[in-house]
Amino acid sequence: MINKYEVSILILRVVLGISFFIHGIAKFQGGIENTVGWFDSIGLPGFFAYVVALIEVLGGIALIVGLLTRIVSTLIVLLMIGAIFKVNLTMGFLGGYELDIAFLTMALVIAITGSNLYSIDHMLKKMKSN
Repeated sequence: MINKYEVSILILRVVLGISFFIHGIAKFQGGIENTVGWFDSIGLPGFFAYVVALIEVLGGIALIVGLLTRIVSTLIVLLMIGAIFKVNLTMGFLGGYELDIAFLTMALVIAITGSNLYSIDHMLKKMKSN
């Protein structure tokens, strides 16, 4: 039987996955070289732009389908901590890091609880136990 708790976590997982997938795709569509240059301008190695964009795209897909959800969510928590402290903290909460805090919180909940409903992780776990 499906319970409200699992449905709630599923909603968080899918919305977070879609959000990160779109953010990652936007980095590539807007010209990843622009993002590389921006990373360089704030004192981060430019190649991190590729790492972040790939985590966002591939991690977003992984969250949507429920693959490696705890690992991907933990990576997103780390990305959001970096975004808050390196980019948005000085802008304040409103117009600054409020979305980062929301994404961080969603990812943290998923990292702590996992998300089994309609997930590849759960299917693989069931196959392994049989």
